[in-house]
Amino acid sequence: MLVRINKYIADSGAASRRKAEELIAEGRVEVNDRTIIDLAFKVDTEKDIVKLDGEKISQRRHLYFLLNKPAGVVTTTDDEKKRKTVLDLINTREKIYPVGRLDYNTTGVLFLTNDGDFTNLLTHPGNHVPRVYELKLNKDLSTVDREKLLKGVYLASGKGKFEEISFPKKNDFKVVKVTSVEGRNHFVKNMLGALGYRVNDLHRISYAGITADIPTGSYRNLTEVEVNTIFKKYGK
Repeated sequence: MLVRINKYIADSGAASRRKAEELIAEGRVEVNDRTIIDLAFKVDTEKDIVKLDGEKISQRRHLYFLLNKPAGVVTTTDDEKKRKTVLDLINTREKIYPVGRLDYNTTGVLFLTNDGDFTNLLTHPGNHVPRVYELKLNKDLSTVDREKLLKGVYLASGKGKFEEISFPKKNDFKVVKVTSVEGRNHFVKNMLGALGYRVNDLHRISYAGITADIPTGSYRNLTEVEVNTIFKKYGK
């Protein structure tokens, strides 16, 4: 596979992409014993030997996990209150990080990875990556408020809106399915709260088209097809 030289260096853990560009410009990077100063140069990850200051470097293996997050688990790498974290649910020795976050009692789709590009792709607001949630309210969602949520509601952090709203259960207007491309903290709860509703239960059904097709509390590796599809669909 061909990748840009700065990405190869960043993936090795030797430096960030920006720092890698500085190292390349300074003539400190070699590919197959040839100094490379072209930032657009692409490395063949299967064949080429890359050295930084004379030392060989290699790409780290990227890991992509889908966790069906249960309630009562925090979406952090550690917790000062010693509560269970999402990392405690995944068996790996590699350093991985959650992509965004779900609240303590919110359940559903959560990605964890060691690929910074994957995280940035999914969380950057300009990429409009859809998140689909099912929630249970303390009272029926009115037609008027449904329209407000679709047109836009003003929050302390700025205007927000849902892309789609539906009712999964016939004649039950307390159970609501919403689609959002927002990643702001507590966004769904804040949107409903702004109109006087309380969200009693919140479950993320899907993220970037990937659903929680595994039991609550379990995880699986994302397939290569799934990862490539996300990059292709939402990458710029």
